[in-house]
Amino acid sequence: MSSLTTRIELNNHTAIPCFGYGTYKIKDASEAYESVKAALEQGYRHIDTAAFYENEKFVSDAIKDFMKENNVSRQDIFVTSKVWKTELGYDKTLAAFEKTMEEMQLDYLDLYLVHWPASFAFDDDWENTNRATWKAMTEIYKSGRVKAIGVSNFLPHHLKALMEMEVIPAVNQIEINPGFLQKETVDYCQENGILVEAWSPLGRGKSLSHPVLEELAAKYNRTVAQIILRWEIQHGIVPLPKSVNPERILQNANVFDFEIAAGDMAVIDAIPPYGNSGHGPDDL
Repeated sequence: MSSLTTRIELNNHTAIPCFGYGTYKIKDASEAYESVKAALEQGYRHIDTAAFYENEKFVSDAIKDFMKENNVSRQDIFVTSKVWKTELGYDKTLAAFEKTMEEMQLDYLDLYLVHWPASFAFDDDWENTNRATWKAMTEIYKSGRVKAIGVSNFLPHHLKALMEMEVIPAVNQIEINPGFLQKETVDYCQENGILVEAWSPLGRGKSLSHPVLEELAAKYNRTVAQIILRWEIQHGIVPLPKSVNPERILQNANVFDFEIAAGDMAVIDAIPPYGNSGHGPDDL
């Protein structure tokens, strides 16, 4: 990976930028608009939103205005949104997609994800719910209105049923941060050609004060955030850091001119759980 715009080929041959900008919890219209514009102005070309974030319109407005003001074509910007767990099932998923497209007013999305799997925690027929949802996702994909489809927060036992269907997920976006690599899920995805993206890649900020990471940041003359994001990239994971601070948005992306040594990668891998959210698809 050489830059923010370096792309990785997904299993359906769509190309996705190797680094993205996340927008979770940026609900204020002005803040969402300005932070997405700032990210785009600083070179980001991969923007991640979701219906659950309640900011799809503001994110899309920023993208469209940036393209117009800078003569950037739509195909140069990779846009993701997601269907929330309250809208699972065939009919609800199709309706949720239409609502997202109405909010965003884009001709197409580059990636559309099932945000949260149906699980035995809240659905007695969870496997069939996931299959029905995925049937709708496949129909949306075949319509050409999305370039790729995938999932988020799916563990291997959620994914297995989808692997038997006509189209397999191109992406699985899961929580990953130091102490929470989710190695079993990452390995399963990578072995089956599913790209892994990381939400909360900085551990909701808590990881930034971890003493081991602070030591490594000093060793490499980098910020702790840069060490964490580089660690994820070297694991073949696409990180989606979020910040509303333009300086940090730029700083977070400055991770393509150094490499963490194998021994130091192992040190980060060995950090015990520290900054993860504690939320899992089978817990809610």
